[in-house]
Amino acid sequence: MEENKVTYASVDQYIASCAPEVQEILQTLRKVIREAAPEAEEKISYQMPTWFLHKNLVHFAAFKNHIGFYPDPSGIEAFKEELSRYKGAKGSVQFPIGEPLPYELITRIVQFRVAENQQQAAEKRGKK
Repeated sequence: MEENKVTYASVDQYIASCAPEVQEILQTLRKVIREAAPEAEEKISYQMPTWFLHKNLVHFAAFKNHIGFYPDPSGIEAFKEELSRYKGAKGSVQFPIGEPLPYELITRIVQFRVAENQQQAAEKRGKK
């Protein structure tokens, strides 16, 4: 029986569960994502703050030593040069806590994902 499995009802609740210094980083990251993807819906998916536009756009999560950012493998691939200084995997990147997050880069990644999701949705809708 898993007793300490927390489920979050909202992004606010997720952020509030983090340490104060991490909450500040996450609130800024949230603001950056909202500004880059104003039409995206904010929700919890996979127990992480998620932005949804036609389908999942980006997620983030706080860990002990880093902020995980999940812009889909395409978002990592498109910016792999600029992300190369960070640890990461196919669809994720780890921004160390204690280092400023590259918000300008994150903005461009989110905008890239918005364009990609909108294009895919348009192709699905019309095939024109």
